[in-house]
Amino acid sequence: MTIAEAAQLVIQAGAMARGGEVFVLDMGEPVLIHELAVNMIELSGMSVRNADNPEGDMEIGIVGLRPGEKLYEELLIGNDPRPTQHERILQAREKFLPRDELLAALDELERLASAGEVGGAIAQLRRIAPDYSPSGAPSGDDPLDRRPASGARLRVVGEV
Repeated sequence: MTIAEAAQLVIQAGAMARGGEVFVLDMGEPVLIHELAVNMIELSGMSVRNADNPEGDMEIGIVGLRPGEKLYEELLIGNDPRPTQHERILQAREKFLPRDELLAALDELERLASAGEVGGAIAQLRRIAPDYSPSGAPSGDDPLDRRPASGARLRVVGEV
């Protein structure tokens, strides 16, 4: 999807908004960046320099992720988006706690964490965010299930 296409979808989603909705754009099928680079080189009339073609015009180097970059983007937390009048704009159906309930739940989480009650803090966190699933963690390897070393304390810092 081009920047212009994405911008047009954002503007159209904004026009649909009544207040507080979360919209998700259907960006189409993912594209492998390596394939995109090969296509751009070939469309420019050049060839890729690699082990099979050491005389090629341009080499593609893999440099890794820069700070803040991700290999995968989770677009929707909930699994039940609803369609809108535009086929490429979906509206999320997110679960949420009203502000007063959220603040009370966070206070309880902070109390449990400050008291070193790791199991209670984890249970409270799961009540606050029942759909939480750690990204990048292998299945069954939930960082919330890890216990701190003996004598370690859990601390919540910051404000909502």
